[in-house]
Amino acid sequence: MTAAPSEGPVSAAVSGPDALATSQASALAIVGRMAPASPASAEMLALLSGPLGQAIETAATFADNHLAASTQRAYARDWRAFVAWCRTQAVNAAILPVHPVLVAAYLASLVPALGKSGLRARLAAIAHHHHQNGHLWSTRHPAISATLQGILKQHGKPIRPSAALTSTEIRQLLGSCGEDLAGVRDRALFLTGFAGALRRSELVAIDREHLTFREVGLSIHIPRSKRDQEGQGAEITIPWMRGEDTCPVKAVERFLKRAGITHGPVFRGVTAWGTLENRLTADGVRKILLRRAALAGLTVDPRERLSPHGLRAGFITEAYLAAAPDEQVMAHTRQKDLSTLRGYRRRAKITGENPARLLDL
Repeated sequence: MTAAPSEGPVSAAVSGPDALATSQASALAIVGRMAPASPASAEMLALLSGPLGQAIETAATFADNHLAASTQRAYARDWRAFVAWCRTQAVNAAILPVHPVLVAAYLASLVPALGKSGLRARLAAIAHHHHQNGHLWSTRHPAISATLQGILKQHGKPIRPSAALTSTEIRQLLGSCGEDLAGVRDRALFLTGFAGALRRSELVAIDREHLTFREVGLSIHIPRSKRDQEGQGAEITIPWMRGEDTCPVKAVERFLKRAGITHGPVFRGVTAWGTLENRLTADGVRKILLRRAALAGLTVDPRERLSPHGLRAGFITEAYLAAAPDEQVMAHTRQKDLSTLRGYRRRAKITGENPARLLDL
């Protein structure tokens, strides 16, 4: 006789009291991971077998995917670094929760190798690992927060923002791009990132299917971005421009034709022999920028750093130098918070309206 299928998330091979106990234990574990401060009541426990148990598993799947894949990889990498350090101290990091004083000692061991953002990233990874394993663990424990404040007070490094790459720097970069396939790709990469005010993750995510050439210019569909984790999507348009060698639309059109790309990733790796490879990574964009900058002799202020974000920063800065209103800049950059743009606006104002220009020297 064929056994009736069991109800809920338990396999049909398990039935009766054992199936109920297994289902409840599984659901309880998930509840503990998702809401460690809210244990299941007796009433809820009675409902955990069957459809509710399946619903909880589904909710847990969504909860597990709330972070971007790159963030999950960063958390995993930083947690492994903490585990490795604990091993050198004869401490078993698998025993949770980790004592805050131990974490404070770990932060101290990272000085001066890591700055403020690096230290906070390590803390976030440790907290994330605790939360994933059902522990309420806070980075705001006095032992941790006091140690971090003391470190930053004595060893804090000033934050080095990305240097804004405006049209001047873009033209200098383009001068290093030859007529080979890699050069044609890099020209399209820089111009699209700059004119589209795109993040590097958005640049490498562009597929041929996301591009539409229109009379007004190039429309780019952005399915998902850093500020759009829910995947609502956005669309921007880059207009046709006058320069034959500096028009982003012409550069993309030329690269697609030269590379024979009709579908799939637009920006891909190119071998030394001119063979197309897989989709570029975000770090690949950084390496391309650094290599082209070195070839072009492009340097930035020591207080700033050269990074792909400079393409986006350069667009915003130049837009404000041209007196573009906030609404236009926010719409094109998909920036929802005006306060984020104020730094760029201040930089543009200092450059364009510096009263020292009035001196009779």
